[in-house]
Order: sequence, then structure tokens, then C-alpha cells
Amino acid sequence: FPLIRRKHSSLLIFSSLSSVAGVCGCCGPLRPRYKRLVDNIFPEDPKDGLSKSDMEKLTFYAVSAPEKLDRIGAYLAERLSRDVVRHRYGYVVIAMEALDQLLMACHSQSIKPFVESFLHMVAKLLESREPDLQVLGTNSFVKFANIEEDTPSYHRRYDFFVSQFSAMCHSTHEDPETRTRIRVAGIKGLQGVVRKTVNDELQAIIWEPQHMDKLIPSMLFNMQDTGQDGDENPAALAESCFRELLGRAAYGNMNNAVRPVLVHLDSHHLWDPNEFAVSCFRIIMYSIQAQHSHHVIQQVLNHLDHHNKNTPRVRAGIVQVLLETVAIAAKGSVGPTVLEVFNTLLKHLRMSVDFELGETSRRNSSSSVSSGRGKESEERIVQNAIIQTIGFFGGNLPDYQRAEVMMFVMGKVPVYGTPCHSLDTVKIGHQGTKRIQTMLLSSLIMVTSGFKSKSMAAALPPPFLDPLFSISLMEDSELRQLVLEILHNIIDRHDNRAKLRGIRIIPNVAALKIKREKISKQDVAFMKKHGQQLYRHIYLGCKEEDNVHKNFELLFTTLATVTIELANEEVVIDLIRLAIALQDMALGSEENMPMFIRCGINALVAAYLNFLSQMIANPPFCQHVSKVIELRNLDAPYLLPEHIFRDKCRLPESLDKEDRQLYFQTADMAECLAGPGYNAERLSIPYIPQVTDEDRLTRRKSFVDTISLQVDIMSNSLPDKVGSLFWSTKNDTTGLEEQEREKRRQVMEKFQKAPFEEIAAHCESKANMLHDRLAQIFELTIRPPPSPSGVVSISAGHTQHQSVPIYEMKFPDLCVY
Repeated sequence: FPLIRRKHSSLLIFSSLSSVAGVCGCCGPLRPRYKRLVDNIFPEDPKDGLSKSDMEKLTFYAVSAPEKLDRIGAYLAERLSRDVVRHRYGYVVIAMEALDQLLMACHSQSIKPFVESFLHMVAKLLESREPDLQVLGTNSFVKFANIEEDTPSYHRRYDFFVSQFSAMCHSTHEDPETRTRIRVAGIKGLQGVVRKTVNDELQAIIWEPQHMDKLIPSMLFNMQDTGQDGDENPAALAESCFRELLGRAAYGNMNNAVRPVLVHLDSHHLWDPNEFAVSCFRIIMYSIQAQHSHHVIQQVLNHLDHHNKNTPRVRAGIVQVLLETVAIAAKGSVGPTVLEVFNTLLKHLRMSVDFELGETSRRNSSSSVSSGRGKESEERIVQNAIIQTIGFFGGNLPDYQRAEVMMFVMGKVPVYGTPCHSLDTVKIGHQGTKRIQTMLLSSLIMVTSGFKSKSMAAALPPPFLDPLFSISLMEDSELRQLVLEILHNIIDRHDNRAKLRGIRIIPNVAALKIKREKISKQDVAFMKKHGQQLYRHIYLGCKEEDNVHKNFELLFTTLATVTIELANEEVVIDLIRLAIALQDMALGSEENMPMFIRCGINALVAAYLNFLSQMIANPPFCQHVSKVIELRNLDAPYLLPEHIFRDKCRLPESLDKEDRQLYFQTADMAECLAGPGYNAERLSIPYIPQVTDEDRLTRRKSFVDTISLQVDIMSNSLPDKVGSLFWSTKNDTTGLEEQEREKRRQVMEKFQKAPFEEIAAHCESKANMLHDRLAQIFELTIRPPPSPSGVVSISAGHTQHQSVPIYEMKFPDLCVY
């Protein structure tokens, strides 16, 4: 047993020596190899820097034995913590350099525990108050962030780094250069966090509000500071990081990324002025994926609703930001947000009008006039911003969406007597209603600008056309001007308006180089269906007493564009009939019309017939028109546009109706158009506008002036025995004005006070009378056609129809296509 006893005693001595060496550190060869390799990389003097040869040995050992990485990292972290506490910053720099090299060299699953030690060391540096150490730790973290790990991390969190880097972004260090270094380091650190987390599905927590509320304001805070220059520019670096973050935002994260931007703009009062807010949302819209644009728009719309009672300038600032977002989004995919945008804007337009009218009424009852005017002008800023947004957004949409927007906005325009979706005209009164009508029509002008539709039926459907024409009958010259401009935008598909600008006698229409195409079948059908409605509104628009020079200019452009875009031979005849009717109306004595309006209408007719005669290239017609214009130049210049629309044009006391040479004669024009292509016989049928209930709906002075039913049946359109039938019932309009007013009052009083049964019976009797008259017309016009089959009808008192070949049968023109 001596040998065994000697062996055990030697083991005991060795274990005791080992424990003493571990405690005292005095026995170097007995320390673990990884510790000796780590100790060797630190020189005696930190100024000598990292020992490259010893670092290569440590790296080779770590790559050869990756299971030792976690111990190497823990030991390095222990040394670094001790050096930080003792302020031996030279050794801290060497330790971090070694960590960086190990991190870049070792790519295996065993690196996970080493990363924990590394992040712990970075955190230690960031917690210190030394700017150099904070920058050092940030640089190491950025290098780590650029490493793509093979497997995701299930337990690693970056909450501390988000908070610490965000705090560094808001550094208030006394030294400007040091402050800039710390802020730049903080921005780079946040950028590293973003890069490390956004592509890791297990790190989706970074998009949660508690992190976004720190990340986003830190970037925006530095983006505001644009005074720095050079490579280390916090504003430029923050913008780059901001763009990168938004570009990586997924569908479900967009709201969390945009909300802190709005909160920051609120907190720092950046809506007025709003240059920075506009810049931010431009960056957002150009950085995110196009399919996410509607999320941003929705956020801004909700924010506008949230600030609906804020100051006008703040609301205007938000609307202008919305304008920037929708202007960019309209070029891509906007999706179902389109109508919601317009609905919200129209709602705030109504609210702005309410605020303005409320301030106006309070101003009238108080002595503070200047403050009231300032408030009113600020509300106008909001309204103009909303109109501009509506128009710009609608103008940049595709044609199919623009048509829907036109219908939507038109449905919001309040018209007296008709239901309106969201605008209560009773509460806002006449002044508020007119304001909203003006603004919505102005926005429609912008929406329809550049709108090119292949067919008028698609561009002007009845739900859009009917309310538009109803507004054209209102007793407000500005509203009528807006309606005509909207019509020009839609009808003028070849951009000829600029050549027609200004009402004048054009000496050579060919020199204008008018662009036109042959009228399509769809447009022919449109004019057959809606032409009379269009002529009627032009006719009634000319006789308004408040017409000014611009109204006549727009009416001339309307007639000219209809001639260019929609006129075939039949429409040309209708337009000449309309011009003759306008001339007769201006010369009529029954109309209580100012002399300026009478002369203006005659000038309009002269300018239009001069244009039309040259457009259809009919020499006799041109000669007749030119002759009348020459005589007017000599004897009645006030009947020409170049004279009547001057500021100091002398008006005659009355128009000489007997001097036929000064006016366009129907017989002469019919003779000029008697050639092939034109049915000149129709010129002898006077044009009579079909008055409808629109006069009542639009609050015109005359509620029901005329009830006329006109049935034009040409002699060549029916069998010879039928000929032509014209039936028209018309109230007597030649009486005195007092009698008409009294009769109108009686009718209104009857409908207001009479029992319902009496009113119903009265209407039923009129309907029955109309049906009886229609039955008479159909009995006269409908005949059984001759039968080509040889069948005869034999009955007492009836004639027998012999067999007639089909090619010899005479059908009415209305039945032949």
C-alpha cells in the first residue's frame, strides 16, 4: 500500500496548489488556456494597442473550439467592467476591439452565448457618461447589427438599446461638437436596432407603440435641426434612418409608425407653419410601399377629425399635409379611401363655413371688427386648402375614378328644394349655401380639368347633368359661370378653349387650327337625348339680368365647343334655331330686360353665327352673316361684342326692330342652307324652351312661368295624311306684371292651404286630361302598316289593305335606321 498512499498524497498536494493558484492568481501556467490567451492580448502599456499576434492566436482558438466562446466572452466582459470602473479606458478600447474581431470571425450557433456577453459590454459602455465610451459602444453595436445570424434569437431583447440610443439622440451636452457626436451615435445605434430587428420575425415587438414612441420622435427631433453640415450631419443621418424604417414597415405596422409622427407634430406645434410637417409626410409617402398609402391617408384624415375644433391655421396645415399625401398616393394605388377622403373634406368644409358664419354674426353684434375679419380670413384659408386638395386629388385620379368623384362631389352640392346627403341648407342659410355651392363647384372645375371621356354619355350622366343644370338656373352670375366652366372642361376634349377665349367676331376661324373629329354614334345619341336640355339652359342663362361680360364670354365658348365636339347636321340646325330664338327674345317687348342684356345677347348671336358659318364652310351663309355684321359696324356697333363689352359703351334707348338688315333673318339662312345635308325647313319652327320644375327647385323669381309641351313631327317623318302636329299650351304671359304676381300668389296659396284631397283631385284631373290628349295623338299617328302577305281585313266600315311589296312600302323616317 505505500505506492497507493504516496499517490494519494501527491494528488492532495496538487489539488491544494491548484486552489491556491486559482485564488491568488500567482500560478499562471495553471490558469485555463482561454484566460491566458485573453490576458496575452492586453499589453502592459495600453498605448501600444491590441497585440496582433496574440489576437490571431485567440481567434484561432475560438474558431477551433467554438464551445469556449461563451467563456471567452464572459471573461472579456469581466475585464472590461473592471477597467470601466477603474477608468482605464485604453484597456476598454482594446477589449472592445477584440470583441469586434471575435464577433466578425466566428459564425456558428455557439455565438449566441457570446453575443449576450457582447451586448452586456455594449450596455456597460452606453451607461457610462463618457461620450467616448458611448460612441465606442455604439460603433461596436452597429458592427454587430450588420452581421446576419443563421438562426433567430428567441430570448434576446433590445428594449434597453432603444431607450438608450433614443436618449443619446436628444443629448444636450454643453460642447456642440460633443453633442453632435453623441446624437450621431444615437441615430446610428437606432439604425442598427432597426436593421437587426425588422427582418427577424421573432423581433416584431420593435413595432409596438412603446418602442415606436421613442424611435420616431428621436429621428424627427434631429431632422428638425438642419444647421449642421459635413459628413456627420444628424439631420441627414436621421432622415436616412427614418426612410429605412418606413421602407421596412409591413402592412400591420404602418399605423404604429405614422401615429408618433402626428403626436410629435402636435407636441411641438409644427402644423403652423407646416413646412416640416409637409416634408415629413413627403418622406413617408415616398418611403413606404405603394399599397400602404391608404393607411397614411386614413391616419391624417382621423387626425383632421380629431382637430376639428382647433384653430383655422392648424386645420389648414393638416389639410395641406393631406394634399401632399393624396397627391403622391393618387399616382399609385389609393384603393377604397378615395370617397372617404372626399367625404371627410366636404364635412370639414361645411364645418369651416359654419365657423365663418358664426364668427361673422358675432362680429356684427360686437365692436371687435378687426379680430372678426382676421378669423374670417383664416377660415377662408382652410376652405381654400380643402378645395385645392379636392381638386388636386380628383385631377390626378384615373378617369374611371374621377368620374365617380365628380358624381360624389356633385351629390354634395346643395340645391334648393332637393335633398342633400350631408348639407342642411336650412341651418346654414342662403349665404352659407351659396358659399358651399361656390366652393364645391370650384373644386369640380379642378377635378374635371383635363378629363377626357370617349363619350359624353359617360362623362355627363343624368345624375350629374341634372343637378349641374339646376344650378345653372340660379340667380347668381358667379354660380352660372362656374357651371359653364365645368361644362367646358368636360365637353372640350381637344383643348380648343384657349383659341376661343374672349367673345369676339373672329375674322378667320381657319387660322385658329381648331382640332376636331367626326362625331361618334354615342355622342349623336347623347345630343338626341340631352340636346334640348342643353339648349334650354343656354337660352335661360342668356336672359339673366345680372349677366356680366364673363357670362357672355363663357356662353359663347359653350356654343362654340358644342359645335366643335357634338354638332352634326341636325345639331347645327338646332343651334341656329337657338340663336334665332335668342335674337327674338332680345328684341321682344314682353321681356322686362335691361338694355345691356339685350345688346349683349345680340352680340353673342353675332359672334356665334360668325363662328358657325365658317365652321360649316357654307359661303352663302358666311356672306349673309358678314353683311349683317358690316351694317352693325356702321349703324349699330352696340350690337357687336367688341363695342358692347367696353367699359364706356353708350347704350341706345331702344332697339330698332324694323331695320331688318341689322338682324339675322331666318328665311335668308334657310335659303343658304337649302342644299344637301341640312334640313332647312326645320328653321321655320321656332325654338321654345321646355320649362320644367327646375325653376322652382332653384328659387328663380318665376316659379311656373310657362308650361309647354312641344311635339315636333316633320311632314316627311309621317304619312302624308298625318302631316305635322304641333300642340302647345301656354299661360298668358302678356298681361301686366301685377296680374301675374297675383295669379302666382293664388296658386301658391291654394297648394299651401287647400286640403290634400282637393289638391290630389286637381292633379288627377290634369293627368287625365294629358292622357286623353296623348291618346288622341297616338290614335292619329298610329296606323296598321300595309301587309305584304296579302292578308286583308274585311269588316263593315273599314277599307281593305291590298298586298304591297316591302321595297315599295313607305315607312316614317323615325322608324328607319
